[in-house]
Amino acid sequence: MRDLICGLDVGSRSIRMIAGELVDSPRNIRIIGAAEVAADGIRRGTVTSMEDAVACIGQASEQLERMIGDGVRSVWVSVSGPYVSTRGSRGVVAVARTDGEVQAGDIERALEAARAGATPPNFEVLHIIPRSYVLDHQSGVRDPIGMTGARLEVEASIIQALSTHIRNLTKSIFQSGLEVDDLVLGILATAEAVTTPRQRELGVAVVNIGATTTSLVVEEDGDVIHLAVIPVGAEHITSDIAIGLRISLDHAERLKLAVGTAATRGVKKQEEVDLSEEADEPHRVSRKYVAEIIEARTEEIFELVDRELTTAGRSGSLPAGVILVGGGAKLPGVTDVAKRKLRLPVEIGKPVGVDSVVERAFDPTFATAVGLIVWGASAGTTTGRKHSFVQTMFRPLNTLVDRTRHFVRGVFS
Repeated sequence: MRDLICGLDVGSRSIRMIAGELVDSPRNIRIIGAAEVAADGIRRGTVTSMEDAVACIGQASEQLERMIGDGVRSVWVSVSGPYVSTRGSRGVVAVARTDGEVQAGDIERALEAARAGATPPNFEVLHIIPRSYVLDHQSGVRDPIGMTGARLEVEASIIQALSTHIRNLTKSIFQSGLEVDDLVLGILATAEAVTTPRQRELGVAVVNIGATTTSLVVEEDGDVIHLAVIPVGAEHITSDIAIGLRISLDHAERLKLAVGTAATRGVKKQEEVDLSEEADEPHRVSRKYVAEIIEARTEEIFELVDRELTTAGRSGSLPAGVILVGGGAKLPGVTDVAKRKLRLPVEIGKPVGVDSVVERAFDPTFATAVGLIVWGASAGTTTGRKHSFVQTMFRPLNTLVDRTRHFVRGVFS
């Protein structure tokens, strides 16, 4: 069996699995297979029917195994949805060594102190992202390893998810015959796949327009400075079309994919769309009217995104702009609306530094699944490694410390 890294993105409408292998180095990844099945028993990333969820995950796994000609044993899994939250916390510890030199163990203890005061009952910590350190009242320290001091403080973001949500998700994966390498917040994995180190240094936002939610992360100076989940997604556009045209949701979805656009500019009023699929007599409507319905909801989504950027203090001021991924990003005209509402450069995200033998891997809907592989490669994990989180459900802190930046830098090596 080959040494594979596999990612499993559990969404509201689709379950996507992708397999990759390392070529020469942990950052040189080749995608060798991608599978997608409809998500039954899943709503907003949450399991609503265990039997259906297990069947769908198993189906995706079998489809991927047939494509790559090999077995899939374990996966890196994305976590998303309304039951994931972020909060700030502070941890303070005394430096352990008598000479005052800060070691990795001091950072782990500081992060543990930050976690201890921030996790409410019935929630599990997914990631602890250190934002900055203070060493003996010297603020703005980014990496205190090797520095000298007596008192170490850390300002951290604690990303947590509802315990029952985590348990049901991992249980459905186990029952499908797979093991879990680790759980990763979906938008963090996505950002790993579609941004470059320079973009993360200058300041960039990654926005994933999913079926029922829109999630975003803002990064600057190589650090995560803001995370948010907005309860509006591409399905709301479909619902608006169905209500506005008085047609079924399925018909509205087909119409959106066939002739929909988020930008009314350039659409002529004379262009008409045939709606007679569900009518006994011919029924036509202006395509511009359909575009106006789509544009209105798309504008709302980006107004909400801009509100989050304002909260982060980055509205209209991210040099590297905004990168869009997810199914909603494939809608024609969506970048035009985003540029107008966000006042920033906008582009559709594609995996960076990843080779693929399957074209599907470069689809915006697979960005999170690809990001899971990038995350797993950066963590140095290979197939078959079991993570203590999935064995105990309450793993120790050193397996929880966020490795998006610090693992690569070798802080905890």
